[in-house]
Amino acid sequence: MAESKTESKTKTPAAAAKKPAPAAKVGNKPAAKVTPITESTEAPKGTRTGVVDTDKRDKTRKVVVSYLSRHPKYGKYVQKRTVLHVHDENNLSKVGDVVEVAQCRPLSKTKNWKLVRIVEKRSDIAAAIASAREVQ
Repeated sequence: MAESKTESKTKTPAAAAKKPAPAAKVGNKPAAKVTPITESTEAPKGTRTGVVDTDKRDKTRKVVVSYLSRHPKYGKYVQKRTVLHVHDENNLSKVGDVVEVAQCRPLSKTKNWKLVRIVEKRSDIAAAIASAREVQ
């Protein structure tokens, strides 16, 4: 009976062929997998996209980042928002612009974000809407 158990444990040539080839090793560690570099439209990690809410302060913008969150009890998706104080060195962004911001070292008590780029200029549209509201 002992012989039948050892026979079942031996690997057949078909089972050995299915085993994947071992990865190349560098020292004691396996070599890192090479991932192809592709262009993507996604923002890099640590950045967020939002809309400029106010531009009244010099070199500082208030950016609103909206997102959906699932309610813990009812399961309904609720729209939430985060207000970020962003450093805009050249005062390029205006109210209504869609901007991409990245986290940085603290620049003041509340300002920990810097402007990376302006994704879409919407300041003209925002100004038109604001002037239309004033007329009414």
